[in-house]
Amino acid sequence: MLKIFNIRTSKKNEMIDITNKIQEFVTETNISNGICTIMVPHTTAGITINENADPDVRADMIKGINKIIPQELGYVHMEGNSDAHIKSSMIGASEHVIISDGRLLLGTWQGIYFFEFDGPRSRKVYVKLIEG
Repeated sequence: MLKIFNIRTSKKNEMIDITNKIQEFVTETNISNGICTIMVPHTTAGITINENADPDVRADMIKGINKIIPQELGYVHMEGNSDAHIKSSMIGASEHVIISDGRLLLGTWQGIYFFEFDGPRSRKVYVKLIEG
């Protein structure tokens, strides 16, 4: 089963918690056990799993990744978004989460995030469920 979520970002760099949307999809399908793959078809965005209890973690992640990979570093890519491509490759375009008893098997403080590196934009997130 495949579902495509549309996301509208509002900032250059942004982390959007998509955990509940994905869990709702899992619940709708009645899959008890399996694998959930979350993937973005974009070269300037990513998917990551991280803490969802304290929103300051999101701000710190954005601050940290921007320090490691600054927007301006004399890149030669004509679109001017090379930093976003590098960030996307570092974070990654997908994550896999186990489904157990109809629930995403995440840690107590974990959430699934769409990570924008070149916003604001309209984006897509693909979620594929494999029962088993």
